[in-house]
Amino acid sequence: MKTYGYARVSSADQHADRQIAALVAAGVVRENIYTDRRSGRDFARPAWRRLMRNLRKGDLLVVQSIDRMGRNYDEMQEEWRRITKSIGADVQVLDMALLDTRLHRDLLGTLISDLVLKVLAYCAHAEREAIRTRQRQGIAAAKARGVKFGRPETVPPPGFGESARRVKSGEISVREGARLCGMPCSTFHGRMVHLLNIEED
Repeated sequence: MKTYGYARVSSADQHADRQIAALVAAGVVRENIYTDRRSGRDFARPAWRRLMRNLRKGDLLVVQSIDRMGRNYDEMQEEWRRITKSIGADVQVLDMALLDTRLHRDLLGTLISDLVLKVLAYCAHAEREAIRTRQRQGIAAAKARGVKFGRPETVPPPGFGESARRVKSGEISVREGARLCGMPCSTFHGRMVHLLNIEED
C-alpha cells in the first residue's frame, strides 16, 4: 500500500509549494506527489491521469483541500466514487478532518463523509462559476470604458497600400512588395490580404 499526494494550481505563474509542503508534512514522500498546472473545471489533466493509473486498492490519496482535486460538482462526485468504490483506495483531505475515508467505515460515518463532500464540492463549483462571472463583468466594464483587447493594431509602413495594390494588379511580386516596405514576405502578405478584404467589404 502506498500514500500519494496531489497538488494543483490553475496557471503557470502560480506555485504549488504550500500544498506540497502540507502533503510532505502529512507523511507523503515527494516522489509520490503529482502536480498539475491546470484549471479545475475537469479531470483531463496529465498528472491526475498518471496518478489514477498508479492508484491501487488500499492506497491513500492525500490532498490539501477538496478544491485542489477539482471544481466541477458532478465530476468531483464521480471521481470520488471512482477512487473509493471502483479502485478501493482511501482519500484524506487535510483541511477537512471529516473527509478522511479511513476514519468513517460505518454507515453513519460514510453518510456524514458523503454529505460533507457534496457541500464542499458544490462550494468549489459555485466559486468557479463566480470567478467566471466576475471575469465576464470585468471585461464588459473595460470594453465600456474603451479598453481594447487582443493584439494592438500596428501602423503599416509608408507606401504599404500602394505596394499592396501593385501586387494585386500583378505589376510586382509579393517578394518585391515586401522588399519595398522593408517587411518579411509573410507579414506583408498577411497585412495585404487584411487590407484588401477590408476595402472590398
